[in-house]
Amino acid sequence: MQKLLIVEDDQSVRSTMVTCLELEGYAVDAVASTREALDRLLAQPYPIVISDIYLDERTGLDVLHAARQQNPSCAVILMTGRGSMETVMAATEGGAFEYLAKPFEMSQMIETIKRAERSFDGDEDDEAAAIDDLPDTEMIGSSPRMIEIYKTISKVAPTDATVLIEGETGTGKELIARMLHRNSKRAQQPFVPVDCGSIAPSLLESELFGALKGAYTGADRDRMGVFEAANNGTVFLDEIGDIELGFQLKLLRFLQEREIRPLGSARSRKVDVRVIAATNRDMQKIVDDGKFREDLWYRINVVRLTVPPLCERSSDIPLLVHYFLKRYNERYKLDTRLIDTGLKTMEEYSWPGNIRQLQHMMERLTILAPAGRIDETAVRQAIEQMDSRDHASETLADTESDQIRRVLAATNGNKSRAAKILGIERKTLYRKLERMGL
Repeated sequence: MQKLLIVEDDQSVRSTMVTCLELEGYAVDAVASTREALDRLLAQPYPIVISDIYLDERTGLDVLHAARQQNPSCAVILMTGRGSMETVMAATEGGAFEYLAKPFEMSQMIETIKRAERSFDGDEDDEAAAIDDLPDTEMIGSSPRMIEIYKTISKVAPTDATVLIEGETGTGKELIARMLHRNSKRAQQPFVPVDCGSIAPSLLESELFGALKGAYTGADRDRMGVFEAANNGTVFLDEIGDIELGFQLKLLRFLQEREIRPLGSARSRKVDVRVIAATNRDMQKIVDDGKFREDLWYRINVVRLTVPPLCERSSDIPLLVHYFLKRYNERYKLDTRLIDTGLKTMEEYSWPGNIRQLQHMMERLTILAPAGRIDETAVRQAIEQMDSRDHASETLADTESDQIRRVLAATNGNKSRAAKILGIERKTLYRKLERMGL
C-alpha cells in the first residue's frame, strides 16, 4: 500500500490522525510545515494528500498545487477550521478532492479517503457509456409510450385542434405543448404559457381577457390580456382543472366564439389563438364531482395526450441523465462523469417528482458530486436529501456550508437557483447564509 501524506501544524491533531489511519492499515507520512510537505512531494508522488489550509507563510493551497503538479491524479483532501468563500473556490478550482470543515469525526475522514481510493479504481471500466446524438430538448425518450405521443403530436400539431395534456407534475406537459406549437403553422407567432393554478381567481379574468384603465381598483392603465397578446399564436393553459367554477363559463364562451371582452369594455374583440390545456388532476372525477363544467370539458378534450410518469418509462432515464449531464457540464464548465453504478441507482429509483426531479438532481450532482464522479453513493445521498426536502432546514449538516458556497459560486450568486439545486427553500438558504456570516 502506498503512503498517505498528512500536512498539519497542530501536533495533537496530527498525532491523532496518524494513529487512527495506521490502525486502519494505512502507511502515513506526517509533516508540520509547507516546506517539509513540498520537499516530500518532490521526493515521491503520493496518491492521497491530506492538508490543513492555514499553516505558515504558505498554505495548503500551495500543497494542493504541488501535489497535483507532481501527480495529476493525486486526491488532495483539504481541512480547515476557518474556511472562506475564497479558499473554497480556490480549492475547487485547484482540483481538491474534498474540503472538510474542522472539527470532524475521524470516521468522516476515513470515509473520504476510501472514496478517494474508489475513484482510482476502474476509472475507465465503470464509467457509463456516453450516448451519441443527444437531442436539443429534454422532451426525449424512445419508450413505447413516448413513441405513441410523438406519433399523435405529428398528426395534431399542424391542425388548430384544442389539445388537453394530462400527466403528473414534472412529466413535461409544457414541453409537449411547446412541441405542438413549434410544429404548427403558428410556430413563428407567440407561445404564451399561463399557470392557472397560481393566479388568484379574481385576477384570472383580467389576466386572460385584459382590462381597461379604471376597470378595478389599481387599474391605472389599459392592460392587454394573454389571449390578445398571443394573437395568431398559441396559449398554454396549465393546470386548467384549478380554474374556479364561476369563471369556467366565460372561458367556454371564449372557446366557442373566439372573442374577448376586456374588463371595463363594452365591446368584444376577435382573436385567433390556439388553446392547449394541461392538468395533473383526474378531470373525469372533478367533472363528476361538479367542480368542472361538463360542456367545457368536452370543448377542451378534443385531442387528449396522457404523459406517463417517469417510473413507467424507466428505459428513457439513461437518455435524460446523459442529456442533463451534458447540459450542466457545459453550463458550469465542468467535466463531471457519470459512473455506471450511479446510472443503475437512478434507473432503480421511483422518481415521484418525475423529469423535473431528475433534472434538479442532475444539476446538483454535476456541481457537487465528489471528485466529479456521479456514482452510487453520490446518487443515494442526493436522493435522501431530496426525499427529505420538506424539512431540509433540519437535514443539512453543518459541513454542507461548503457545498452552499460551491453552489453559490457556480450559480454566480443566484440564490434562487442555488436553493433549488440544494433542495431547500430560498428562505432557508437566507437563514443559513446569515448564520454563516455571508
